[in-house]
Amino acid sequence: MSDTIATASPSGGAPKVSKINEAVIRIAGNSQDGIQAIGGFLARLAGRSEQEVMTFMTIPATISGGPSIFQVRIGSGEVLSAGDEADVLLALYQHSYEDHIGSLKKGGIVLFDADHVEPKPEWQKDYHHVGIPLSTLAVEAIGGTAKDKGKNIYALGLIARMFDLNVPKLEKLISERFGGKDESIVKNALVAFHAGYAYNTGNLLETFKFTEGPGKGGHQVVMNGNEALGYGLIAAGVRFGAGYPITPWSDIMELLRRELPKYGGTFVQCEDEIASISMAVGASYAGRVAVTGSSGPGISLKSEALGWAVMAEVPLVIVDVQRGGPSTGLPTSVEQSDLNIARFGSHGDSPRVVLAPANVEDCFYTAIEAVNIARKYNVPVFILSDQAIATRIEAFPEPNLEKLCQDISPDLTTVPDFKPYDLTTPDGVVPRVVPGTRIASGKYPVATGLEHDEAGHPTAAPKMHQAMVAKRRRKLLALQATVPVPKVYGPPEGNVLLVGWGSTQGPIREAVDRARGAGDSISSLHIKHLNPLPNGLDNIFSGFHHVFVVEMNDEGLYGYGQLGGLLRARFCDPRIRGINKTDGLTWKVKEILAAVKMKLSSNGGAAKTV
Repeated sequence: MSDTIATASPSGGAPKVSKINEAVIRIAGNSQDGIQAIGGFLARLAGRSEQEVMTFMTIPATISGGPSIFQVRIGSGEVLSAGDEADVLLALYQHSYEDHIGSLKKGGIVLFDADHVEPKPEWQKDYHHVGIPLSTLAVEAIGGTAKDKGKNIYALGLIARMFDLNVPKLEKLISERFGGKDESIVKNALVAFHAGYAYNTGNLLETFKFTEGPGKGGHQVVMNGNEALGYGLIAAGVRFGAGYPITPWSDIMELLRRELPKYGGTFVQCEDEIASISMAVGASYAGRVAVTGSSGPGISLKSEALGWAVMAEVPLVIVDVQRGGPSTGLPTSVEQSDLNIARFGSHGDSPRVVLAPANVEDCFYTAIEAVNIARKYNVPVFILSDQAIATRIEAFPEPNLEKLCQDISPDLTTVPDFKPYDLTTPDGVVPRVVPGTRIASGKYPVATGLEHDEAGHPTAAPKMHQAMVAKRRRKLLALQATVPVPKVYGPPEGNVLLVGWGSTQGPIREAVDRARGAGDSISSLHIKHLNPLPNGLDNIFSGFHHVFVVEMNDEGLYGYGQLGGLLRARFCDPRIRGINKTDGLTWKVKEILAAVKMKLSSNGGAAKTV
């Protein structure tokens, strides 16, 4: 990367072409500029080109909009995080330039809109500056008020030229994105794209070309976590859902409302969160597993009806796309602070299952697993996603839908007799007989939120309550016996074990790779089944001197977060300590490594066994 250049204009000369394995591109502007569209095009192109891709975005929480970014990391090899530092920064405004220049690698390229950005002289020695009047050129390309609507696609053309991207595939993506609109919009978008691609920066801007990756074979699909969860629920056989809009769950709700009718299903937007879960519980009781969802504030409102589902032993899936809290908190920022409410958030002893997908692909398969667990054990199942994984775009091998899609329609075959809460089953699990099924004995059960006997009739008998509480507990113990022990990433013994859950898997694994490359003894473990926890975790922990639980929540009063607290309560192991943060942003690899170093230093730097 050459010396900094303040302004670039069309000129002759051929740019240098460099082969690269990966690139991190950060696009910074305002939410109204369509920067998410640019990043989305780049990410989906990577997926259709059999490359690895991962994205990260921030958006303002106010309706009026404001500063926003979209970062995309494209690689020919494995991509585990969205990247700590950017190779290229596209800055559309002065604040975009000044606020995000620090995210750029030294020697990186800052491509800026010369109509709105005045570069700082003190930064020009550290970064390669290329100024292009994007707003003016977009207007020249498509006319009218295009500066507000076309410069993002014009900039996409510039990036496509800079990285020698596949133009026909990008044209198809643009046409698909705007295909439902007026034909002139598609035409103008393509004109803006080609104008940007044709802009000649001469020898002022280096051209990059991705090396060929190993290739995975077969087709890839490209989507974000919310889309993967929605389609996973449909594949699992869910045909009814109910919800209320809240960021960042709303995208799942909109997808289900759009897609479920295609499969004979229904999604209802209710008047509030309480009505949503109550309607979903009713639909599940009627014979199918239904879904509801929300984020933290809405989950709080659903807790009473959740207790009813536990007591009546009705299968249900609850999606919690976590965001910063408490209260309305940080609606568009990421946090992992709903684990406690997912595990314990209801009155009385109300056991439920909690699962946390690790990446976008895992969102799809976790949705199917959640439905199957709910059906088999007649329990509510939480899926704990978060804002980062909800909006993150990744590519993964196309699922075998012919094999995975299932029909969970109720079986109405006549049964001789039925006790829905039979206490004689060793594991507490009683196969469901749904309303409408003929029971030959004529003894039909009832469902209620009151404690009940084996037929569902209300009772306050002390022995019966104790027996029913134990029955509900036994179901989770039976599930726990089937939960696989998670595999250690890296050697099974060593100095440091990093434990994570949810969307932190990628950065943690990249931190392990980087640390081991530097000669450090470090491994990681990612826990998907958060309630019940897998058996055998204590055996894994025993192989390490230090166990650090990496979470995006507060370290609390005693130096560990929510999963850290659960693990310490379960295993009474003082080696378990927390690495926590609550800045509303995803973990960077360098942050994890710095925190590990600090924790080890605070422990005297010596390996310590207990």
